[in-house]
Amino acid sequence: MNGAGIWRAPDLSLRWWPVFLRNLLVWRKLAVPSLVGNIAEPLMWLVAFGYGMGALVGQVQLGGTRVPYILFLASGSICMSAMNAASFEALYSAFSRMHVQKTWDGIMNAPVNLDNVVMAEMLWAAFKAMSSVTAILVVMLALGISYSPKLLVAWPVLLGVGITFSCIALIFNALAKGYDFFTYYFTLFLTPMMFLSGVFFPRDQLPVALRLFSDWLPLTNAVELVRPMFMDQWPAAPWRHAVVLVAYTVAAFWLALALTRRRFRA
Repeated sequence: MNGAGIWRAPDLSLRWWPVFLRNLLVWRKLAVPSLVGNIAEPLMWLVAFGYGMGALVGQVQLGGTRVPYILFLASGSICMSAMNAASFEALYSAFSRMHVQKTWDGIMNAPVNLDNVVMAEMLWAAFKAMSSVTAILVVMLALGISYSPKLLVAWPVLLGVGITFSCIALIFNALAKGYDFFTYYFTLFLTPMMFLSGVFFPRDQLPVALRLFSDWLPLTNAVELVRPMFMDQWPAAPWRHAVVLVAYTVAAFWLALALTRRRFRA
């Protein structure tokens, strides 16, 4: 495959479905501990900061309204949870199947091409993110944080957030030589984005240059879409935020696919 060949259009069919189903069947054996692991950290953030710091902060100014801090935090942290769950699955688990266990090589001995394997991994990581988000939403409803009927719309939006970040993570999966490589992704990309995207405090507190930069981060646009729905409102500029997320998704999937093709070229 030449250099131009790795950038060709995705060659996709419904043959990604058996790969997705294979991952589902394996995951069913460890579904409960997997879900507990994925929701434990965001719930600790929610309890520690939402109730602990929330008791000190009380309410935060958001636009022209004052919002309870725990509601502000919950609406941002659930986007962060979708990001983290999709990233972990598309990095550590996908890398294990691709490089360590050689599962992808075995799958491609069947009539399933690499493009469909990558597609299945992307959708599987998004499904894992959705499972975590659903469990966290149930807990938030039980705690009475929000009963907005617009959460029914936020739910598929969070699926889209999982898809976006699984595509981005698959880029680094294709580049990785070992698990240690993922530390750079979390330290240099995900962690700074958590603090710049309005998850823990309003972005109005940021310097102007940082705020303008954060406007184009995928997590910022996810939070701007989801947070108003927790407050029973519609986003102020939904199409702008949706277009940014779709652009990240398409560009990241194309790049991840090209880099994965190059990796398997030899």
